[in-house]
Amino acid sequence: MKLFLRCSAVCLATLAVSAGWITLRARAQPTYIPPAQPIVQPPGTGSFAPLVKKVVPAVVNIAVTRGSDSSAQKKLPSTIKGTPLEHRLRERMRKHGNNILEAGSGFILDPSGLIVTNGHVVDDADTITVSLLNGNEYTARLVGIDKLTDIAVIKIETQHTLPYLEWGDSRQVQVGDWILAAGNPFGLGSSVTAGIVSARGRDIGTGPFDDFLQLDAPINPGNSGGPTFNLAGQVIALNTAIVSPTGGSVGIGFSIPSEIVIPVVEALRRYGHIDRGWMGATLEDTPSRDGAKVVEVDRNGPAAKSGMLRGDIITKINKDSISSARILIRAIAAAQPNTDVQISVTRRNKPVILTLHVGHRPVSED
Repeated sequence: MKLFLRCSAVCLATLAVSAGWITLRARAQPTYIPPAQPIVQPPGTGSFAPLVKKVVPAVVNIAVTRGSDSSAQKKLPSTIKGTPLEHRLRERMRKHGNNILEAGSGFILDPSGLIVTNGHVVDDADTITVSLLNGNEYTARLVGIDKLTDIAVIKIETQHTLPYLEWGDSRQVQVGDWILAAGNPFGLGSSVTAGIVSARGRDIGTGPFDDFLQLDAPINPGNSGGPTFNLAGQVIALNTAIVSPTGGSVGIGFSIPSEIVIPVVEALRRYGHIDRGWMGATLEDTPSRDGAKVVEVDRNGPAAKSGMLRGDIITKINKDSISSARILIRAIAAAQPNTDVQISVTRRNKPVILTLHVGHRPVSED
């Protein structure tokens, strides 16, 4: 049985076995991505050490405390029992009493202390503690979280200039490219793994916005929020989920591409939230994959007000062709609310042009 897990480590409750299903992902407004630097081949010695030395100082460990609740099961998973970690985790459970301590990862985006991580790492946290490679610890505040994409931005305050990472262009990533994944597996501390990009555009069935890079670099609970690097030392994805029947890595991990992460992070750092577009219609793919069929129109929603009817086949938004319901949903979500877009539909084999006034995506849609 396949099990898709968020890869944050629960250090005082259950680890990966309680992680649950990951959140929906969405493509937000497009934004500028710096041109990708040439991909660097592994050094002649076969060592990734020079690259690791360059990037790892900007990768952080994140510890989060949350108050206990009746659903928290404070027992160790079978994957930990009998290992050297068992005594360590039991001691932490004893010291922290009723608080649940979880561990995840993140990376510093600029020298002022802005940090990117996964939303599920810091969601509902009582305290967020960030640890740097040099051992310094800081209390972080939440800048913004987007549960739909499972992306969060946190901030630490320091008088020191911090190491930071640069974005790479995930659109240039090819299947077979070497990558490194960094993070905090099982709460052990900073670690790196190497592998290749196994696939692009993975849809793992968590929602209409899935668009993952699949990696074969080992990713384990606690790697959530850590970066995936290309060999130029640029962040091309955000580690988010694994497929695992046991809670540990089986060599199939998923990362959110930088082309999706960048605009979400920019919106969160500026506004603390994201406004997404909404159409107000239920869609399905057409058998010929030449559009999205409208199967239901919400009463008084933007689609209804535009004149859209059940049975319409949507083929274009403005000048962009639509080949599936998923692509249409992403395009509408990326549109700025309270703006107009031109919708091309086929109705009873005749072309019709509609003007849709994009609404605000309701929370219930998430």
